Amino acid sequence: MKHYVSFDIGGTKVKHGILSESGVIMSKNSYPTNTQSNESFINSMIETVKDYQKTAAIHGVALSFPGFINTKTGYIEMAGAIEALQQTNLKKVLEKELLLSVAIENDANCVALAEKFLGNAQDCQDFICLTIGTGIGGGIFVNGQLVRGHKWRAGEFGMMNVGSICDRYQNMHEVCSTRALIEAYKTYNKIPQDQVIEGHLVFEETEHGPHVQELVDRWLKYLSDGIFNLVCTLNPEKVLIGGGVSQREELLALIEAKLKLIPVWKDFRTPLDRCYFKNDAGLIGALYHFLNQE
Repeated sequence: MKHYVSFDIGGTKVKHGILSESGVIMSKNSYPTNTQSNESFINSMIETVKDYQKTAAIHGVALSFPGFINTKTGYIEMAGAIEALQQTNLKKVLEKELLLSVAIENDANCVALAEKFLGNAQDCQDFICLTIGTGIGGGIFVNGQLVRGHKWRAGEFGMMNVGSICDRYQNMHEVCSTRALIEAYKTYNKIPQDQVIEGHLVFEETEHGPHVQELVDRWLKYLSDGIFNLVCTLNPEKVLIGGGVSQREELLALIEAKLKLIPVWKDFRTPLDRCYFKNDAGLIGALYHFLNQE
């Protein structure tokens, strides 16, 4: 059985683990992300792989990474919050240092890949994966293939304009993310924006305050509008919803209720489902990309 090291690189921490070729996570860990130093960032990854090599024969390294990624060359055109890796070819650097094959893919695409590999889209040829967190991420499968776009920017659902009724550009990041809902809640309750508030608190308070219910209703309206636009454009078999908030039992029903208010939803109605994978999606999706790289 072959083993691979997989990395899921985020703005605050780098998750990593050893995975079998069948997608089983044998062990995993994490360390804080160094977003400022290119050298330190890369050295931490190299040391991690070498530590794994002390106990297992590693056949390759798979990376889930934020931003615009040319998966053919490995070049990171835009690295999101990982400023140290802006306009860097991490694949080439690691291959030179480790003498192992390396593959890199956009993090939101990795969520969709994980669902196709072992999750709730195994039997789907056409599906959309939408993740709700600090921002809005996305992945698109058409005819059994991941759609990356001409310049590796497909699936950037967070940039969709869903707030034009306000007479200005408002994208899904601004109004549909969990962060957006929490910020609106803090503003209403005059809570400092730097104070930590968990998203579940906002939902729980809808039972006690009509204004909080209005905040959540508006958030759901924007979210359902975005999903409707995607469904009309791509006509998928299903829409998978991911991110921490997706684990709320009532969320899919609440989104469906808003979609039903759109008169023509009956003509485009598409099943909604949760993503199967949670925190491990990046590790598993990155491996699937590695195993199927062209």
